[in-house]
Formats: sequence, structure tokens, C-alpha cells
Amino acid sequence: MRVYIPATVSMLRTFVDTGELTPIGGTAFALTPALRESYAAGDTEELEYAAMLDAARASLRLLAGDEKAEPRRAVLAVDVDDVTLRPDLDFSVVKMRGPVTLKEVASVHMDTAEAEDDVRAAADVVDAADLGDPDAEFALGSAEDHELAWYAPQELPFVLELM
Repeated sequence: MRVYIPATVSMLRTFVDTGELTPIGGTAFALTPALRESYAAGDTEELEYAAMLDAARASLRLLAGDEKAEPRRAVLAVDVDDVTLRPDLDFSVVKMRGPVTLKEVASVHMDTAEAEDDVRAAADVVDAADLGDPDAEFALGSAEDHELAWYAPQELPFVLELM
């Protein structure tokens, strides 16, 4: 199953150094039956993209309150077999049982430098946006308007070095 793990740049640096990354709380996102049922239409690719966007929003939560964090959303797309569906948490949420390695990574997705100001602003108000604050929702939308850049797994060390 293709699973999307929310991360931060700091987590990606540790991943490159150690060769393993454990999702925070084991939480990741995927195209689950509940996610498929929640959409009236959409092919597999579109619904997987929705799951990745859920992971990108979760990445904002990892950045929230950390002024030293590099303000870029990061998501790892990995292929794993052992996940538990958690529709009680949200339609696309799955729980993983351990770390992933670089050989399980299909791709890396990360904001570019142009998104940093919007990402920082959104990280500061992501909870307020969830509670319906219109200004916070606008800030969140501004960050989500930035497409995440795609990188092959072997490019990750070089991308991090250039940051």
C-alpha cells in the first residue's frame, strides 16, 4: 500500500543520517476504503493525491510552534504492507508499526523556498483553521496553494545539502 508520512526537514535530515524514519505516533495517510467512499468521484491517482495533501497538512502540525524549524512541508511516499486502518481518526489515517527505510521510499515531496512565508503563517494557525476561523483558513489555503516538489529518493541527500 502506498502510504504518505508527514515529516519536517529536520526529520528528513535524521532519516538520511540514520537510514530509518519512524512516523510520529505511527501516523500516516493512505487511500483507504473510507477515503474512497468520502469522494463522489475520482480515480486512484486523484484520491492518492488527496491522501498526500492530508499528510502535508499534518506536516504543518509538526512545524507548529517550532520557530527554529525550516518552514517547509515534507511528505514521504512509501510502499509498505503492514498498516492498520484508522477511519475513527479520519478517512485517510493509517497507523504504522515501525520505521521505514530509504529502500521503501517511492518519492519525497517538499515545499520549495517560495512557499516558506505561507507555510510558516499556516503552521501558526492550522488549529484555528480547523475550528473555522476564516482568517486562519485563508492562511492555510495560501500554503496549500503551493504544490509540493517531487524528488526521487536518491536525490534527498543532495536536496537537503542545497537548503
